[in-house]
Amino acid sequence: MSSPIQGLQLTSTVRDNGTLEVVVTSQTLAEPAPDEVVIEVHASPLNPSDIGLLFGPADMQKVTAMSGQHGIQAPVPERAMRAMAGRMNQAMPVGNEGAGLVVAAGSSDAAQALLGKTVTVLAGGMYAQYRLVKAAQCVVLPAGATPAQGASCFVNPLTALGFVETMKHEGHRALVHTAAASNLGQMLNKICQADGIEIVNIVRKPSQADLLKSLGARYVCDSSAPTFMEDLIAAMIATGATLGFDATGGGTLANQILTAMEAALNRQATTYSRYGSPVKKQVYLYGNLDLRPTEITRSYGMAWGIGGWLVFPYLDQLGEEKNNALRQRVMDELTTTFASHYANEISLSEAVDLAQIAIYNERATATKFLINPSKG
Repeated sequence: MSSPIQGLQLTSTVRDNGTLEVVVTSQTLAEPAPDEVVIEVHASPLNPSDIGLLFGPADMQKVTAMSGQHGIQAPVPERAMRAMAGRMNQAMPVGNEGAGLVVAAGSSDAAQALLGKTVTVLAGGMYAQYRLVKAAQCVVLPAGATPAQGASCFVNPLTALGFVETMKHEGHRALVHTAAASNLGQMLNKICQADGIEIVNIVRKPSQADLLKSLGARYVCDSSAPTFMEDLIAAMIATGATLGFDATGGGTLANQILTAMEAALNRQATTYSRYGSPVKKQVYLYGNLDLRPTEITRSYGMAWGIGGWLVFPYLDQLGEEKNNALRQRVMDELTTTFASHYANEISLSEAVDLAQIAIYNERATATKFLINPSKG
């Protein structure tokens, strides 16, 4: 580069005085090494995992705008500060994934080949106007695909595919998924329909149920309906689902799923056991949309489990060949199976606007935001 590239980025800092600061700040990029490129970032999604780093454990009911700069601050409860030692006073870049145009490249053939290409990358720190990354991290988008279409190529698509791989490896035959009308949920339904897998979808509103049914979903249960548990048990009987993935994390939903699985199995049982059904029932918590504690009543026998599930540690277990196959499927079906939809596109400065935060921090289904750092 003839001169350093300068731009803006969004960072999150927990101060040792118990204050969270999220600010838009300036950045200057170093000259790319031979195997590096500079991406002008045009699109990066606000995933729940990104919001978790952005705001951490701060009390966002008490958030205020910072004077003299684009930023916000909020108090961090004292009980949460003990877990913040690893990030104390560090300005942490945010944004797991994103897409944009390669505007500068190092001297290697691999880097030079990307110059002028629209790429997507999972590199962290993508809420920035420019991002310096290894050329090997970049995936060139298919011809005609926009940065907005390619911004969410990793977290949601690979999570949905990871659910299916988990089901196969653990010997289950059908899935249960919560917050199922989300972008991820819609992707998962399309995968299951294409691969001949039954899925039970749990949503929170009739409109979300209607959306999934319009996409061809057969089993949709609305948790706001008075018949929810009976509907859920009937869907379990119809599908034989014994594996669930819960995006909410807190509250009673995981417990209700296990209860419905056990009830479905018992209604079809030919013998009685005081220990409940011997069939293993498993629910993985992979999100934290409900911040309440997870409530478990253990009313489903002894063959059950609840645990955490995270996409990239799971994919690491599958090996390079399988990972490459999954990523290739995402690229091949980018604008169909793995199409993402956004409620709003905002700039970096709008990402710290109190009115915008009040909307996207609810993390409600079908309200995902896209950040376009090039807007400023």
